[in-house]
Amino acid sequence: MAESREIREASLGEIALVFLKLGMIAFGGPAAHLAMMEEEFVRRRQWITQADFLDRLATANLIPGPSSTEVAIFVGQLKRGWRGLIVAGCCFLIPAAVTVSVIAWAYVRFGSLPKAEGVLSAIKPAVVAIVIQALGKLGRTGVRTTLLAVIAVLAAVLSLLGVSPVLVLVFAGLVSAAALAMKSRLLCAVGFPKVAGLQKVLGLPKVVAGAMAVAAVGAAFPVGLGRLFLSFLKIGLVVFGSGYVLLAFLQTEFVERLHWLTVKQLIDAVAVGQFTPGPVFTTATFIGYVVAGWMGAVVATVGIFLPGFVLVAVSGSFLPRLRRSAIAAAALDGVVAGSLALMAVVTWQLGKASIVDWTTLIVFGVSLIALLRLQVNSAWLIAAAAVVGLVMR
Repeated sequence: MAESREIREASLGEIALVFLKLGMIAFGGPAAHLAMMEEEFVRRRQWITQADFLDRLATANLIPGPSSTEVAIFVGQLKRGWRGLIVAGCCFLIPAAVTVSVIAWAYVRFGSLPKAEGVLSAIKPAVVAIVIQALGKLGRTGVRTTLLAVIAVLAAVLSLLGVSPVLVLVFAGLVSAAALAMKSRLLCAVGFPKVAGLQKVLGLPKVVAGAMAVAAVGAAFPVGLGRLFLSFLKIGLVVFGSGYVLLAFLQTEFVERLHWLTVKQLIDAVAVGQFTPGPVFTTATFIGYVVAGWMGAVVATVGIFLPGFVLVAVSGSFLPRLRRSAIAAAALDGVVAGSLALMAVVTWQLGKASIVDWTTLIVFGVSLIALLRLQVNSAWLIAAAAVVGLVMR
């Protein structure tokens, strides 16, 4: 339905206001963020087609960094070029970074985290409903053939078996491209060279090389703000996946290697990243403050998010070219289907962890009805769930 509508323009001011709003209400992790963005930009404001949104989602999942933040940056770039790229990305993450910095200040001063279990317990079932609604709408565009449906199912199975998200997406893209190549009887002569070209276009070998160079420089850099920046820059260049993947890198870098944090401080940092709105990668902001105060918070935030801005700026111009190549477009279709499968798996896992009693089941059911039948805006739904959580507490 969205594909037939006229795409609307957006000013930098509009982009800033919308992303500031999303940055303040985007609870629940990347899957929830993406669901809210789909509602805001595809259906309500018609800034982007559903196909373009899915292409940006697929590309964001193939490059390191926080996928939902990178989709936000992609949308800003599509609407207003490099200015939109900067405004969208910064406005989406600044509310979370400020919130996390204030919590980190209180943590350092008082030695404990604020209690938010009641609010979170009500918000999470509402978030599950929001993501389910988005999956239904995105699936109609992203999984439009039997082959893509099969690829999505296989990707979900691989994810549930514990296969790395990046490997799942590469598998999905290769299967889709190979199927087209076989159909065209060009598998050996055309198929695999062009599929390999997709990886080259997205710059993954350069990313790995850059990460190795940053790691080498970081190893010899003196301890201080510069070292803090390089450590987070390195992590931003190599981390794929969720906040739990980020946890492993942070443990290795700051607990085991640099000895700047205790295990308890690291777990608290990740917890703050989880229960505040916006990107989970603002865990870096918390760590930066604990290590080096307000300046450390700024340096850490810039370090971990900078690679995402650069990678989006570099890869965004290649997407139209990819779509003009039949093999590359087929590979991208497979990655889209795989991305939706990963989103579905995360939703299932979040649902199991969030819907644990009659109260959370009722919140989930009412939220789903409000979204599907009454077309309630997700922002109002999150606010209502937060109120319920406060009353429950």
